[in-house]
Amino acid sequence: MSDLKLRVAAGLFVLAALIVSGLDPYDRATWLMEVAPVLMAAPILLATHRRFPLTSLLFFLLCAHALVLIMGGAYTYARVPLGAWFQELFDLSRNPYDKLGHFMQGFVPALLVREILLRGRFVRGKGMAAFLSVCVALAFSAVYELIEWWAAVALGQGADEFLGTQGDPWDTQSDMFLALIGASLAMFTLSSFHDRQIGALEREAGGEARRSG
Repeated sequence: MSDLKLRVAAGLFVLAALIVSGLDPYDRATWLMEVAPVLMAAPILLATHRRFPLTSLLFFLLCAHALVLIMGGAYTYARVPLGAWFQELFDLSRNPYDKLGHFMQGFVPALLVREILLRGRFVRGKGMAAFLSVCVALAFSAVYELIEWWAAVALGQGADEFLGTQGDPWDTQSDMFLALIGASLAMFTLSSFHDRQIGALEREAGGEARRSG
């Protein structure tokens, strides 16, 4: 199957998961807040896919991240069955699924920032690109925690499902720490592969430009 067909299939799968998750979520307001990043990102990706097509690595990771958010929105993070299974298997005090979400919140945005920085020639060194990517991902995580705080202030007890702290007084700090781990791990493990995909994408774009010229 071609890369384009795989992308279309992945996109349709995410769309189907989003629709199904919204049919009868545990809490409608929580679902809307949790899937809001997907609802905002999808139109942007559709509008920019021709002039700034993403590498396959980044595209499929964005789809995976979307599925994590959609699952959390459908059940609320404290009730996701997969997390409950891990909680029982390892005798944990809480459902750990939200920690996967915050790990992904660092892992995927860091690669997105790296791709924008390198392809846009905003930085020259790849070391600086990695550093800034981790910083932006951590800043994004901090902003998300601020949003959770504002939701708690605005909604009171109604924000409990969105916050998903499960009684953990250090939930905010551990969420940001996991985002930092995710972003750093993405830089250490995928940078070389990401570079090859960026290079292939740029060579393809250059070939198309020469043919059209």
